[in-house]
Amino acid sequence: MHESLTVLIERNFELTTDFVTEPYETAWAREARWFLVLDNEPDPQWSVRLETDISPEGLNWCPLEDAESTVVDRRVTSWRVREFGGWLRLRGTVSGQGYAKGSLYLALKA
Repeated sequence: MHESLTVLIERNFELTTDFVTEPYETAWAREARWFLVLDNEPDPQWSVRLETDISPEGLNWCPLEDAESTVVDRRVTSWRVREFGGWLRLRGTVSGQGYAKGSLYLALKA
């Protein structure tokens, strides 16, 4: 039997400056998928680059190796994460002019 869980990591958060999400414990999961859902289409002058960080204990962090960063250019963006260890968080780098607001989900499967 497969187990899965979808977690709302951030709700209605503003993507106006660089950010890091709260860590989430994922040691039981085999795979994960991030979803960023923006309230509106992003402004062409605005962009955000998203990268997955990993940690063995939720305190000390490093980027997930071999993971491509994701650039948001549409209302719904998703990407998968594998072989990530015990904890995950997301790091975002915002650039350009404009404003975006949305929600971030993490879907996990055993």
